[in-house]
Amino acid sequence: MSMRTLPLLFINLGGEMLYILDQRLRAQNIPGDKAKKVMNDIITTMFNKKFMEELFKPQELYSKKALRTVFDRLAHASIMRLNQASMDKLYDLMTMAFKYQVLLCPRPKDILLVSFNHMDAIKEFIRDSPSILNQVDETFRQLIEIYSCLPAGEFQLIRQTLLIFFQDMHIRVSIFLKDKVQNSNGRFVLPTSGPVPCGTEIPGLIRIFNCNGEELKRTEFPSGGHYTSSLREGSFDLYGDRVIKLGTNMYSVSRPVETHMSGTSKNSASHTKENASPNPLAKEELNLLARLLGGLDIKKPVDVDPGFRVNLFATDEEEQEAAVLRPPELSYQVVNIQATQDQQTNDMLARIMGEFKEEGQASQSMLSKGDDLLAMMDGLE
Repeated sequence: MSMRTLPLLFINLGGEMLYILDQRLRAQNIPGDKAKKVMNDIITTMFNKKFMEELFKPQELYSKKALRTVFDRLAHASIMRLNQASMDKLYDLMTMAFKYQVLLCPRPKDILLVSFNHMDAIKEFIRDSPSILNQVDETFRQLIEIYSCLPAGEFQLIRQTLLIFFQDMHIRVSIFLKDKVQNSNGRFVLPTSGPVPCGTEIPGLIRIFNCNGEELKRTEFPSGGHYTSSLREGSFDLYGDRVIKLGTNMYSVSRPVETHMSGTSKNSASHTKENASPNPLAKEELNLLARLLGGLDIKKPVDVDPGFRVNLFATDEEEQEAAVLRPPELSYQVVNIQATQDQQTNDMLARIMGEFKEEGQASQSMLSKGDDLLAMMDGLE
């Protein structure tokens, strides 16, 4: 697995979250000043300097629960509120959209162009807020500095790491179903037509050379698709034409945001499997979560505005029905460690928890909400 995947995963999922929230804020006729405040607050928190420093440190990806907890907190960084069913749906839409983009990238390095498309759109959301724009530009420069010089093999490893993360997620999204790019079982349909990746040739030709490198003959074969010549390479600079459209806002054409799920089967099998056995990386996952949440310095609004609720469903009734059908084992607010297997496991976890306390005493600046990691997580509720 690549140690450079987490920043790209977070930024692209965050970009998709902002697209969806922007669409829902407009669809529910939220006043412009409140909608702008929500977007500004979330983007400010998302690109917090301390948070970005932790995010860009080389590290492996951890559980979906840890990342979901971060996005739960990020989505509520302003006066907007989402109930659990809407937050579930928001996260489903985010993850499936980015999974589709990763699958369709013509070459692994184009994942960086997808990230730049998200960054360009985020900058457009806060174009009237220079201080926030500077925060985003600083992260943009970090992306360019760290990723633009990576070899093709590292981008291939990043792509494989992302696909492993998404492999058990097959949630049906109405936009994808209507465009016939997703099957009824939630799996995506990969095209066999269009431009080939930059730097490659149209398939269908075999050339045979002799030992001196001279071409002897050519043989054509049916490629099974309708391919065209590659497009020019997109810009990897701070400003420029990215060429590919993956990662742009697919909700900007006033299409409804809907997710169709088959009753309680929505990812329940994969989540049950994840919860069925103790996680051998429990300590590392909690440490990741502590570092990320420690960097998310969310300031409570100083005014008396009680906030407002955003619904990711067409009606409140649909939202309530989704909450009822939500599998009971899906719990993202607290990272649970299974500690009932045997005495050896219990002893190991007891030792790990003891280490948490020692680390907490040595890192008071990071664990600002309590004396140790668990106290900090309790303080998030």
